[in-house]
Amino acid sequence: MTNLFESTASVKSELNRQKYIASGEIATIVYLAQKLGKPLLAEGPAGVGKTELAKALAGATGRELIRLQCYEGLDESKALYEWEYSKQLLYTQLLRDKLNDTLGQAGSLAEAADKLAKEEDVFFSSRFLLQRPLLKAILSEQPTVLLIDEIDRADAEFEAFLLEILSDFQVSVPELGTLVAKHKPFVILTSNNTRELSEALKRRCLYLFIDYPNLQEELAVVRLKVPDLNPKLAQQAVEFVQKLRKADMRKSPSISETLDWANALVALNASNLDKATLEDTISVLLKHEADLQKAKQQYINPPPPPQPRQKPDEFGRFSGN
Repeated sequence: MTNLFESTASVKSELNRQKYIASGEIATIVYLAQKLGKPLLAEGPAGVGKTELAKALAGATGRELIRLQCYEGLDESKALYEWEYSKQLLYTQLLRDKLNDTLGQAGSLAEAADKLAKEEDVFFSSRFLLQRPLLKAILSEQPTVLLIDEIDRADAEFEAFLLEILSDFQVSVPELGTLVAKHKPFVILTSNNTRELSEALKRRCLYLFIDYPNLQEELAVVRLKVPDLNPKLAQQAVEFVQKLRKADMRKSPSISETLDWANALVALNASNLDKATLEDTISVLLKHEADLQKAKQQYINPPPPPQPRQKPDEFGRFSGN
């Protein structure tokens, strides 16, 4: 189990070992989140490396990554815990004779109910508790990294429930009492900005906005992740992606799609980003028909520039007549 980071410089170096290139801002906020013991809320467009940051942090710290993927309709039972009723029923059937003996010794219905109540601890114990990600992070014997991914996809009601967990890192299970975190997890929440998060949630977190990288940053990522790509072709590819992001696309290519494209160029043994290569591989970058057509019209097969209108000479003739 490795220690957490001692400085912002160690954050950058350790994340780099995980093949994650962190900017100065990312390194600083990660270090402060650890130092202050606060959750980190990372917002930004889809595919800019928010989830990868959590994975890299888990790898850098030697902690298990526990991931809660959010979606519309997510509730406490799916995020926290559920009772395994089928397992409880199986145990009831297996222990039927023992239960019959116990209840058979009762002199009245009330006494039988009391005896049965005393046995409830057998059937409502941790052995029948199905831990979902939040409870798993709380009860883990070792420190963890808890990733609450795409919190903006969950309902506002679930977000309110989450505030309680992030405040105390404890949960009350009626049958078992209050369960307190053995180790406070390193919490990272991500959001793609599909809806506005509550101010209450943001107050509890350190905020980090991760945007698309500039040319040099993205080129560094490509060289690190796809070392087999020819350096000249890598430069051409990243310049083209940067150009697409400046266009009015329905969905700009993400960093992960840039890496997919880079790997595709390696697989095809491409040596140059010529017209044919672009036409054959552009769909790796763009996933909407309108974006594909726009890219082809603007950057692959642009219409010829209009010819300047000729002016007649003093005799009313055009050149070439």
